[in-house]
Amino acid sequence: MRALLHLLPVVAVACGGAATTPTPRPAVVLAPADVVVAPGPSLQQAIDAAAAGATLTLTPGRYPGNLRLSKPLCLQGPADAVVCGDEGSTVRVEGRGVVLRGFTVAGSGHRFDLMDGGIHLQGEGHVVERVTVRDTLFGILAEQCRDVRIVGNLVLGSGLPALGLRGDGIRLWETTDSLVADNDVRDVRDLVVWYSSRNRLQHNRVRGSRYGTHFMYSHDCVVEHSRYVDNEVGVFVMYSHGVQVRRSLLARAAGVAGIGIGLKESGDIVVEDNWLLADTTGIYLDHSPMDPNHHNRYARNVVRFAETAVSLHAGIERSQFVDNEFRDNGAVIKVGGQADALGCTFAGNYYDSYRGYDLDGDGRGDVPFEFRRLSTQLEGRFPELALLHGAPAMSMVDLVGEVMPLFAPRRLLVDASPRLRAPAMAWIPEAADER
Repeated sequence: MRALLHLLPVVAVACGGAATTPTPRPAVVLAPADVVVAPGPSLQQAIDAAAAGATLTLTPGRYPGNLRLSKPLCLQGPADAVVCGDEGSTVRVEGRGVVLRGFTVAGSGHRFDLMDGGIHLQGEGHVVERVTVRDTLFGILAEQCRDVRIVGNLVLGSGLPALGLRGDGIRLWETTDSLVADNDVRDVRDLVVWYSSRNRLQHNRVRGSRYGTHFMYSHDCVVEHSRYVDNEVGVFVMYSHGVQVRRSLLARAAGVAGIGIGLKESGDIVVEDNWLLADTTGIYLDHSPMDPNHHNRYARNVVRFAETAVSLHAGIERSQFVDNEFRDNGAVIKVGGQADALGCTFAGNYYDSYRGYDLDGDGRGDVPFEFRRLSTQLEGRFPELALLHGAPAMSMVDLVGEVMPLFAPRRLLVDASPRLRAPAMAWIPEAADER
């Protein structure tokens, strides 16, 4: 029974169901009001007239957008209080200490060059909490901010078939020391963290988008306890260091470009205790780490139902794969060019294709696990052969590589101490914090 419980998240994803059932959003708890604002055109006047530190509460109804808040205020309301816009950004926040809570922002301008969106933050100490953002180009943008909290929001994108024509759901730009948590982001382009360091992203859910989270030039950030399902890419880290991705579900990143976790020229990265399920490529690495002083670590991850569990753009070093589970994948590893993964350390991982033995009973194989596959080797050297992936002709190539020493493929991966049983996972998606 315990083993079956471990398989529940795998079965849910493999059968095409959602990894979790979304829980209803509870009603927003509003603070005591200093000013109650009725629907209509007077909201900006009420904001301008309010004393610093005041709490303005909206009542149900529609309010005109293009609001600007530039002093410490709390603007709050129920979800059926809707601030509407059709030009520019619907709500702009500047200065410090502004709180937006509970209401809905609907509509914005449509200019990418001006970053038109629902909520545009600049400054420090701002809070956006339990707000619904819909029918906007961009959702919530934090630009040149510090110490902001974007927590518990629902961001609904346009869902346009062309992903590049959507706006980003949440976008951090030159924003530091901030928290993005408990947000539900759907059908947007990306969740972006660019030029933004020391930020924490936790308990977020991103679905039906291009990049679940895209880091670029952003250092010492943390992603944890998050769920990325049905995106083209779960998490991609570019030109960054010190990023940690922990205890997250990255599932059904499908299509030719589908990647659960990807790195490009990034170092001192920690990827641990994640479940990567039914992705085209589980982990993709492009010259990572690049800095000779950096190291990357991949530990206690479950990679299942991928066409390729680990794909290297070229050979890399200073990368450690420890105590991971590789099961039900088309190939354990693929390496571009004529390179291999022998510069990486693979130790104590579980491979369902291992055919060794354990005479001393220590739970580790007495002979190393080696991955050799002629078709995978040829695909790495000639990428155009990927068109034949899974075809009978490629299966025949592998058979020839096994029975004819003249064509024996070289080793791509060696694990000197493979496990005979999958390690117990410290975190299982079904047991994650559901709020």
